[in-house]
Amino acid sequence: MFGRIGPMELILILAIALVIFGPKKLPEIGKAIGNAIREFKKHSSKVSEEIEGAVSADSEASPVEERGKADASSKRKKS
Repeated sequence: MFGRIGPMELILILAIALVIFGPKKLPEIGKAIGNAIREFKKHSSKVSEEIEGAVSADSEASPVEERGKADASSKRKKS
């Protein structure tokens, strides 16, 4: 009911925006919204790449750290 916007509702929203902001201001507002969405997508992809890189680096470092601990404990037992 509330989640679907049909063509009539969209036309009504655009007509109200036209009356409020005027025909000269609408392209500027659209451009600003488009730039904001583009920047948000760019930064969200950077954050997800950093998280994936940290997770993969952590998973790659863990076996090496475990081997180092195992080698150190085996050396202690031999001495």
